[in-house]
Amino acid sequence: MLEIGKKAPEFCLPNQDDVEICSKDLKNKWVILYFYPQDNSPGCTTEACEFTAAEPEFDDLDAIILGVSADTTKKHRSFIEKKELGITLLSDVSTEMMQEFGVWQLKKNYGKEYMGIVRTTLIINPDGVLEALWEKVRVKEHVKNVQEKLTELQA
Repeated sequence: MLEIGKKAPEFCLPNQDDVEICSKDLKNKWVILYFYPQDNSPGCTTEACEFTAAEPEFDDLDAIILGVSADTTKKHRSFIEKKELGITLLSDVSTEMMQEFGVWQLKKNYGKEYMGIVRTTLIINPDGVLEALWEKVRVKEHVKNVQEKLTELQA
């Protein structure tokens, strides 16, 4: 599992436009990396819309917002167009990155067990070190909490 103060795992994934985004290219930027279960589901839509609404404030803090799910790049494009999102969504169809970050876990729902994405958000500093971690995120006021923590970390 991830530890605050340790280097975050390196990654390269395609974004919604099939352009590869790699962590090594994000040096000198703060990264808000959030993992979510599925495009167009209620909680995930709320979270993506709230991150989009707050994007100018994150820009002012020199931070980039990256959402990650197992959805395809085509599904991400559709989600972005439908909800007018301004953030970048990465596609981890293989779940390899999510497994490395420890967010692909056994879940239980109505007595059934299955592997799935646990809603998680990380703040990674410009040196690639994990500075903050939220696990099993509740969407309500989450974006505001992330923004406040980032401001505090930069103070």
